[in-house]
Amino acid sequence: MAGAMRTCVTAAAAATPLSPSRIASAANRRAVPSISLRPANGRAPRRGVSSSSSSSAAAAASISDNRTAVVASPPEVEQDSAAEVVRRFYGGINNQDLSAVEGLVADKCVYEDLIFPRPFVGREAILDFFKKFNDIIGSDLRFVIDDISEEDSSGVGVTWHLEWKGKPFPFSKGCSFYRLEVINGKRQIIYGRDSVEPALKPGETALVAIRGLVGLLRRFPQLADWL
Repeated sequence: MAGAMRTCVTAAAAATPLSPSRIASAANRRAVPSISLRPANGRAPRRGVSSSSSSSAAAAASISDNRTAVVASPPEVEQDSAAEVVRRFYGGINNQDLSAVEGLVADKCVYEDLIFPRPFVGREAILDFFKKFNDIIGSDLRFVIDDISEEDSSGVGVTWHLEWKGKPFPFSKGCSFYRLEVINGKRQIIYGRDSVEPALKPGETALVAIRGLVGLLRRFPQLADWL
């Protein structure tokens, strides 16, 4: 029997000869099974990054792509009150700082000083008038606000007087009215009117003159066209 077994082995070896390298390769395949590390999606993970980390990053990117961006509204800019704008207007004139006054006056502002025959129209004309005013009075004569209305955001009334080095200046009492609008986000003066105390005070003589003028108009109504 032992002889028969040797005969079979010899016959098998002769029929399928194996080289030493093939024998070693077969032995290695039996000893170490092959394990595939390729993920189920068919993509090989990048070097240094695990497949679980890649999955987490992809999920986060998907959530980020689907998230709606929320843009916060900018905070509202608080505007100066109309009274504060007028106070700054007088402050700029007192300090002879017309650059500070320029931004407070609208480009198409109309300014009436009732001692002049015509109003000043436009920012440039108004600033030119105040430049001449400052050149004449210097820095010692200053406006002092006696009272100012605070309630309205579009119209401001002011009573004021002039002082020379802290002392009241004669015949300098006045009252003014200003109308303001918000232009390009800034509150600016669009209209102003000044009425100043006259140096000559006619008193009751003014009433006599007014009565005579009214009587004349009643007799000759056509004269009203000349007013």
